[in-house]
This record gives sequence, structure tokens and C-alpha cells, in this order.
Amino acid sequence: MVLGCLPCCNHNGYQQIGNTDPRFGVRHLQCILVFFGLAVAYSLRVNLSVAIVAMTDRNASNPDFPEFDWNESTKSYLLSSFFWGYVVTQIPGGYLSAIYGAKYMLFYGVLICSCLALLTPFCAVNGGWTVVVVLRAVQGLCQGVIFPSTHTFLSKWAPAEERGRLVGYTYSGSQFGTVVMLSVSGYIASSSLGWPSTFYIPGCVGIVWSFVWLYLCSSTPAQHPTITPNERRFIESSGQARSPSDAGREEQPRPPTPWWRIFTSVPFLVLVLAHCANNWGFWTLLTEIPTFMKNVLGMDIKNNGPLSALPYFAMILLTCVFIWLSDTLKQRGTVIPLGFSRKFFNTLGMWLPMLALIGLGYITEGEANVRLAIGLLTAAVATNSATYLGFHVNHIDLSPNYAGTLMGITNCAANFMSILAPLIVGLIVWDETNPAQWRIVFFFTAFVYFIGNLLFMLFGRTRVQPWNSRPTTRTPSPGGGGERDEGTEDRGPLIGA
Repeated sequence: MVLGCLPCCNHNGYQQIGNTDPRFGVRHLQCILVFFGLAVAYSLRVNLSVAIVAMTDRNASNPDFPEFDWNESTKSYLLSSFFWGYVVTQIPGGYLSAIYGAKYMLFYGVLICSCLALLTPFCAVNGGWTVVVVLRAVQGLCQGVIFPSTHTFLSKWAPAEERGRLVGYTYSGSQFGTVVMLSVSGYIASSSLGWPSTFYIPGCVGIVWSFVWLYLCSSTPAQHPTITPNERRFIESSGQARSPSDAGREEQPRPPTPWWRIFTSVPFLVLVLAHCANNWGFWTLLTEIPTFMKNVLGMDIKNNGPLSALPYFAMILLTCVFIWLSDTLKQRGTVIPLGFSRKFFNTLGMWLPMLALIGLGYITEGEANVRLAIGLLTAAVATNSATYLGFHVNHIDLSPNYAGTLMGITNCAANFMSILAPLIVGLIVWDETNPAQWRIVFFFTAFVYFIGNLLFMLFGRTRVQPWNSRPTTRTPSPGGGGERDEGTEDRGPLIGA
């Protein structure tokens, strides 16, 4: 994250706001902490999906620990229960993070999830699978606040000049946590620690992270005790329509959230559709392709931890590549409008997976085809990371003041797609060994990707929406520099914002 960050100050001591990258500062430390927070959160999210193999098969782990006789129906309840709670708290999470501060919502979200993870082995042995279902649903409730709170946090700390870069690097923490958990869980479960350690280790790490976060983090630059006036000025005077708290006006009463204007905003509604289309395709790839490869191509990758982690690892690498591409275009002075930048990267993130899905539809059985299918699956998932510089960051573009609320709404709707997509696949594919039925699934998912991005290209916007504005008083920014109208500014870099 810090590569290429060099000191760049003008004659009056303030960091320049333009095409040069400012030096490493408090904002980067905050994003590093969020990166590891998301890594912990996602490791807690996927740990049951990898531990359940060891929990139900002594031969797959250390035989000294209990084995559970859970059928496929029970497993499906256990694995889906997390999302029951996760969907519910998306919108409240974004709303509460704007009121009480993203720092505390992230702290309590990760801390409670970590403590519940420590309880899971005990509940599984002594309470049965129904207690674990309830426990996972509560974990989902707590984790539901993390994603929208992260967006609220980044809307305060990420200057427009660095917005795409910081959002991309930060959210790659979710893939990092998934890669680590999928890669090492099999080895841990087979060790002397047994399958309970797949809950204990990330749970303990999460508790440690929570208190480090509580000590080092602040919800806004104005609240951070060690941030320099130069860096605070750079963050607050950069970008689009900062909230009053960023200018040291925490005493200002928070106006009611403009729900009606949000839900009747065409750019926001298109953002919802883009997020839904993305989740439909992404989760179809991750949940159904392993079944296709096992039943049509004869290869089981579900129980192969490193192979299951490959798409996520490639996603981390391509996130860095896309951010590098964005920065390179900016540094070369290429005149590309911000709106075009968002739509260009969103197109890469949704239409490249679309092409991979079309290719998967024509793959038949054969050893060479298995390798090709793994390559297409990895490419489809990895290239989806370009959307971090597309619709993901567009929430902050439209409304820095309500970015967390917007993310809560779109992520809530998108996670319903994550639940609905496998059900639709089940209606289409009634013979899991029939390639023709799978071809329909792949082509339909490719069509969803196509329409979602096409709508974003046609109707997506990057200008701050009128309903973002709040009644404010004019206040000199820290370190001087005059007055600024918070609600009308629509500045931003041409690329990589």
C-alpha cells in the first residue's frame, strides 16, 4: 500500500493536492487496520464451511476429536444460517455507523463475532447443531454491520485522489482472510489442535485485533489525536462534500436521513442493480462451479483447500494490478474523466467474468478441460476485483455523508441475490451430470453480468447527489485556507479516485 508514497509538500508546508501521491500517513495506517479487520471477519465467516468436513469425517482430521453425524440437509442449515442474520443488519449497520462512528461499529462487530467463534466448538459438542445454527445466525447479525461501516469509515478517511486505491487495497483484506483460512484449515484440523482450532485461532486473533483497533483508530480525521494538520487538511479539503464531523463540527445535529430521495435517485437505483448483478454472478461461480466440476468434469475441488483458495489469491493479485493500472494512467497525465474510470474498471470486473462463463458453458469432460475450467473459474473470480474501482467505490462518489447507509442498502439487496441464485440453479439443473443444463446456467449468469454493467454504464453517475448536502456553517479548514461550501463541491481526480 505504501509503495510509491513520497513526500510532496509545497512552499507553505501543505501537501499538494493533485496528481502526486502524498507520503505515508495516518490514513494509510487506518486502512491497514481495516484490511486486517476484514481479513479476520472473513476468516470467521468461512471457517465453518472448511471445518465442517473435518467435523463430519474423522478420516479428514485428527480422530481424537468428536465426529458429528450430520446429513446434507443439516449441513445446509449450518452453512446458510450465517446469511440469515447477515442480511438483516446491513441497512442498520450503515445507519448506526454514521451516528455512533464506524470505529465502534467495527470494534463491536469483530469482537462479538470472535467471542462467538470461541463458543462454537463447545456448543457443537454440548448443544447440538441447532444451537450452532443460532450461534451462526447471531454471528451473521454482528458481521452485517462490518461492510457498511467500512464504507462509512473510508468515506471519512480516503481523499478523492486516493479513493479507488485505498478502497481496493482495504477490501482485498476479505480475500486475504479467505485465502489464509481455506489454505491452512485442513492442516490445522489434522494437527494435534484438531478441528476446534479452526474456530479458536481466528477468534483469538479477532479479539486481539479489536483492542488494537480501539486504541489506534478514530472514526474521522478530526478525532484522531496524532494526525498532523497537514494530513488532516489534505483529507478534508480533498474530494467531494465532506461531512460536518470532518471539519471539526461534531456538535452539529445530524439531520434525518433522506430515505425518500435516496430510493428515488436513479444513479443509486442503478448502483443497487449493479451490485445485485455482481453478487448473482460472483456467488454462482463460487457455489455452483465446484458442483459442475465434480459432476460433469469428474473433479472435486470443494475438499481441496489450496485449490479452493486459488481464485481468491488471484483476486488479491489482480486487485493490485488494477490499482497499478489506475495509478499509471493518472501519473502519465491521461485525461480520463472520473465517470469513465469507474465504468471502465466496472466493465472489466463484470464483462470479463461474463466471457469466462460463456467459455465454461462449452467445456466437456477431459483432463485438459479440467485445467481449462479451473483457469476460467480463477480468471472469472479474479477479474471481478476490478469492481472495487467501479461500483464499490461509487457509493462514496454519490454521497460521502451517507456512503455507509448506501452500502448497507445495496449489500442487503445483493445478498438476497446470493441466496436466490443457487435456488434458481436448482430449478434449472435437475440432472447435475448434464452439460446442456449447466450451459443454460452459465449463459443466464453471463446475461445478468451483461445487463448489470450495461445499466451502470448508461445511467451510473459519479457526481455528488443533491440529497447528500447537509445544512452547514462555513468554517475555516484546519490550518487555514479559507471557507468551503460542504454541499456543492464536486471535485475529484481524473483517474483512480
